[in-house]
Amino acid sequence: MRDVSFSAGEDEAGARLDVVLAKRAAVTRGLAQIAIKDGAVTVGGRAVRPSHRLELGEEVRGSVDVPTVELPQGEAIDLVLRYEDDRVLVVSKPPGLVTHPARGHESGTLVNALLGLGVPLAGATSIRPGIVHRLDKDTSGLLLVAKDDAAQAYLVDALRERRIERRYVALVRGRPPADSGTIEAPIGRHPVKRRLFAVVAGGRPSVTHYEVRQVADRVSLLDLKLETGRTHQIRVHLAHLGNPVLGDRVYGGVSELSRELGLTRPFLHARSLRFPHPDDGREIAVEDELPDDLEEGLARAGLGG
Repeated sequence: MRDVSFSAGEDEAGARLDVVLAKRAAVTRGLAQIAIKDGAVTVGGRAVRPSHRLELGEEVRGSVDVPTVELPQGEAIDLVLRYEDDRVLVVSKPPGLVTHPARGHESGTLVNALLGLGVPLAGATSIRPGIVHRLDKDTSGLLLVAKDDAAQAYLVDALRERRIERRYVALVRGRPPADSGTIEAPIGRHPVKRRLFAVVAGGRPSVTHYEVRQVADRVSLLDLKLETGRTHQIRVHLAHLGNPVLGDRVYGGVSELSRELGLTRPFLHARSLRFPHPDDGREIAVEDELPDDLEEGLARAGLGG
């Protein structure tokens, strides 16, 4: 059994209980639904449905039955560390590497690579040890990892409270309507393609800030800052704006132009990370250079990083 006890945060207000519980307890949504239906997890001391929409500050308590699963094993996968101390580390995730084991990706993930380093990680009995946040498989850049349970809890709370700043760089088709702006549009499951996401009425509140850094014929290089962290958020928001991330075959970024630039994956890189340290709250700032494939695409577009 895995005990849970938390108050719904600002980013969780309006979200389904089963979705939030699955994320908080690091279990599948199906397991979360079973616990809720069985009354093992309550909201404000009362039984509710899995579809219950959480209100800010609502108290969720109970336990989730977690079946025994095979824990991931360490593998010899090269990783570049940008920061490390006895509580946290920041890794530069290469493109093509899934963050943690999941169906279809039981090995060869960032978690397997982290375990291969032989360093302590939070949640030693979890299939996602140390993971504070994720990056899409083909997105490169900085990812924060906790070495102990207290550090992970502190950083997850800091992320939810928006005390962690994540900045990205993206090359997009065309030019946004303004040199800087905020995309505030709710994101949820695509109404037809259920494995994808889209801007939809009733979706979760989602906010992305952008600034145009450079422009050239047919393309713009953007700096982006996440205020919320929904799955595929930047890619969905920029496609919604009419400026899809070049090389993104899922959200409309693949075209003759992306092929001319030699892009075989989305031009999206997590370039900087600022977070409060679990020891004393001091700010840690980490930067990561563009990988070679994106640098080459930028040069073909007539832009410099």
